[in-house]
Amino acid sequence: MTSEISSDNHRLRAGPAQSGDRVRLPLRVVLAEDDVLLREGMASLFTQSGIDVVGQAGDAVQLLKVVRATSPDLVVVDIRMPPTQTTEGLDAARVIRDELPETGILVLSAHADVEQAIELLASGHGVGYLLKSRVVDVEDFVETLQRIAKGATVVDAALVQELVSARRRNDPLAGLSAREREVLALMAEGRSNSGIAHTLCVAEGTVEKHVRSILTKLGITETSENHRRVLAVITFLEAR
Repeated sequence: MTSEISSDNHRLRAGPAQSGDRVRLPLRVVLAEDDVLLREGMASLFTQSGIDVVGQAGDAVQLLKVVRATSPDLVVVDIRMPPTQTTEGLDAARVIRDELPETGILVLSAHADVEQAIELLASGHGVGYLLKSRVVDVEDFVETLQRIAKGATVVDAALVQELVSARRRNDPLAGLSAREREVLALMAEGRSNSGIAHTLCVAEGTVEKHVRSILTKLGITETSENHRRVLAVITFLEAR
């Protein structure tokens, strides 16, 4: 079962923490952010909230050194860090996950990048992806840090919406009707138009119309009818 952590300006969607509490108290955190004022401000807020900031870093190289020296419960890292301001933070997070798989990782970003988020979330439990602009409630944020350190997966709701939208945009079957999906699924089972008609209890001519519509919507324009059906089935199987 999932749970939600909400505040006036943001809502976080989180999965259940893993069994067993492997987090020491107070929570030991390493903070990586190249903006010195922002980093110091976050460190101050963490300390006031009872979190032990055991290290800070302004770039990915320094982050790895600090993490290896301190073995924290959680790493809070910006995706974009020096020198290129692209994915240095995420790259460092991958290394940390490989070397210290029990260390929680929270990535903070100014943008909702779907590809980066998917890669991060696929790395396992104890991960989070939040947008900086939507983290406005300190108490809420601290609770989220605790949950990630205990094994939860936390994703900003704005990013969840981006993920859903991206899936819809990239789904080649999105334009098919429910009946057309049924017909395509039966095509994938190797059934002829006659066999599909018998299964769905409709006229064969009706099935032919559905097949033509499916091929048109999928943009399959090869001249060979059999080849077009094969391409449609491949598209169906790849989208599942």
